[in-house]
Amino acid sequence: MLSLLLPQPAAMIKSTKNKTLLIADPHISWEMKLQQKGIHIPSQTSKILIKLTTLLNQYKPDTLVILGDVKYTVVGNKQGERQDIPDFFKKLQSQVGSIAIVRGNHDANLESLLPKDIILLPATGAVLGDVGVFHGHTWPAPVLLGCRTLVMGHLHPAVVFNDPTGYKMTRQVWIRAKLDSEVLAKTLLQKSQIKMEGSVKETLQNHFNSKLETKELYIMPSFNDFLGGKPLNQTQPHKDHTTETLIGPVIRSKAVDMDNSEIYLLDGNYLGTLAQLKKWEN
Repeated sequence: MLSLLLPQPAAMIKSTKNKTLLIADPHISWEMKLQQKGIHIPSQTSKILIKLTTLLNQYKPDTLVILGDVKYTVVGNKQGERQDIPDFFKKLQSQVGSIAIVRGNHDANLESLLPKDIILLPATGAVLGDVGVFHGHTWPAPVLLGCRTLVMGHLHPAVVFNDPTGYKMTRQVWIRAKLDSEVLAKTLLQKSQIKMEGSVKETLQNHFNSKLETKELYIMPSFNDFLGGKPLNQTQPHKDHTTETLIGPVIRSKAVDMDNSEIYLLDGNYLGTLAQLKKWEN
């Protein structure tokens, strides 16, 4: 069972045996980007660590799972990451029984920075109880469709509010969208070069011993609240967020009903559907 830990950008997956705390996109050492532009601010890693350990102490999960983009650099590891990331995870290991990371598009060479016993999962995701999790920059594994709910990160969803004076405020949000599992399953089977054997459901069952159960998709806000977000309700998105790579193939697919997706602030307030928010922006 999935529950959102409002007002934090985190969720809990509970089963009969254990509890898993779920976060996405911490982007440790992101401030290096600002330094390249001549804006020098101290490392924010300690603030992220305090925020996360507070949740661990409050909810006492058995496992921590991070849905990708642990670090900021896409390729290679910068000096700040080589210093911050090993220490970050060593301190976390004293707070929780096990830690797993679903690899994100920013996590190349991440394994060289991780202490022993940190589990590194593929970007295609994993099944956690009745929830399937993946990062979002690539297609999930077909086996995840046996879960009723899918959860991804990657998008850093946010909305922009304009007041009458023209002042703009950006706020992080959760997205909850309906998902047509049969459409997505057909695409995933094709991507896996698996030929149909009867219906989509039968093929999924034969090859992955999995039923077709998925009904909804949650998109998590970034755990690093210092980052900018994807302005979902802007008709002219910021140039940094226009690439297809950022959005991800599942979101671009016809399987996800993004127009009618439900948008929630971190405190749980419902803002409306994405289509309604875009209409108000216009």
